[in-house]
Amino acid sequence: MSKQLFKAFPEVSSKQWKQLIQADLKGEDYNETLIWKTNEGINVKPFYHADEFAALPDITASKATQWNICQTIFVANVSKSNAKAVDAIERGAERIKFIIPTEDISLKDLLVNINLSETAIYFELQFLNSEFVKELSSIPSKAGIYIQSDIIGHLARTGNWFTNLKDDHQQFEAIVNTTSSFSVDVSLYQNAGATMVQQLAYAMAHANEYLNHFNTNEKQDIKVIFNVAVGTNYFFEIAKLRALRMLWEALANEYQIPIYCYIFATPTKRNKTLYDYNTNMLRTTTECMSAVLGGADTICNLAYDAIYHKDNEFGERISRNQLLVLKHESYFDKVNNPSDGAYYIESITTQLAEKALTLFKEIEANGGFLHQLKEGLIQRKIKESAAKEQEQFNSGEDILLGTNKHPNPKDKMKHELELYPFVKTNPVKTLIEPIIEKRLAETMEQKRLEDE
Repeated sequence: MSKQLFKAFPEVSSKQWKQLIQADLKGEDYNETLIWKTNEGINVKPFYHADEFAALPDITASKATQWNICQTIFVANVSKSNAKAVDAIERGAERIKFIIPTEDISLKDLLVNINLSETAIYFELQFLNSEFVKELSSIPSKAGIYIQSDIIGHLARTGNWFTNLKDDHQQFEAIVNTTSSFSVDVSLYQNAGATMVQQLAYAMAHANEYLNHFNTNEKQDIKVIFNVAVGTNYFFEIAKLRALRMLWEALANEYQIPIYCYIFATPTKRNKTLYDYNTNMLRTTTECMSAVLGGADTICNLAYDAIYHKDNEFGERISRNQLLVLKHESYFDKVNNPSDGAYYIESITTQLAEKALTLFKEIEANGGFLHQLKEGLIQRKIKESAAKEQEQFNSGEDILLGTNKHPNPKDKMKHELELYPFVKTNPVKTLIEPIIEKRLAETMEQKRLEDE
């Protein structure tokens, strides 16, 4: 019946569509009028057509039906952090991420009353101690204990090793031997202003430094966790996560290790604003949607007031409820691969992956990621892309509503500041130049605060 029905509608090729559009433009240039040029070097067309694909795209392996809601808790006080975790789980959190600043905490007290057979726990350690990791790994948990340890990420963020190159690598080897996993902090590059192509290429080169460090036997069962920040460019961010899996599969196959990577996603800080702060909720909602549709395994939302308020019950509840609404009321857990087959997303995914692969090969051909980080090349490239994006924001080409477009001049924020929301300038001696996270609106916000 369907074949009979659609016989009345002859197929229209992409060439025919373009000719029709060109006629409707009445002399206007097609490329200048309708082609959108991105900072990634990708030209976005006004439409995409099946005849532009030599074959149907493969079905992705990610399962959007299985994404998890996570709550992040900084452990300043063990008993309070435990109570907050138990409360968050009761209110819908499915995973807990503890940020551990020191090794002198009681893990038994931190995890009391948490059902570890149902709730997976992530530990981000702000120190390097293989014995502490062994203690963590010995905790019985059916749901899983994940340790996020990244010595290169620490070097890139702070400019220094935890101790020194030799000791850090020895500790890191012991941690990987214990956990059979390592993590890669990709969020740093996004929050510092890197393009999506750079983020993907640096993620692969960053991971490759670790894979090169271990011999063949040690690599057999290694798994990787990518900590990714998701921006507001909706469809491109979906494509970015899909491209990340494609690139990791290609790299993992070369090392003959498991091809599935674990993606831990959180909204970016780069586009978050101090003024008209409620708009941050809209931004984080679409960013979390991109993370789900892109195939992230675990999503930890960013509170709308995170850049200027200390952790508070209201902000954390709203950020968690955003994810609960997406999962239980918006049905973002009903389809495994919702973005598969969308010609636009498939095209962007392929282009991002190809461009990132080219950049990755250039990095490897010129000494590798760690070498270029020490030489300052990675930092320079990120600063160049960040400066371009900043210029677009300053000129109004890149819009943040309530900040550089339709600001409310009566909005006052000086009395709300509990945290310093800008880049901190604290000159210290570093081994390399650190990669600095910076929000687009900082300079404009500082001027507004001075004028209040």
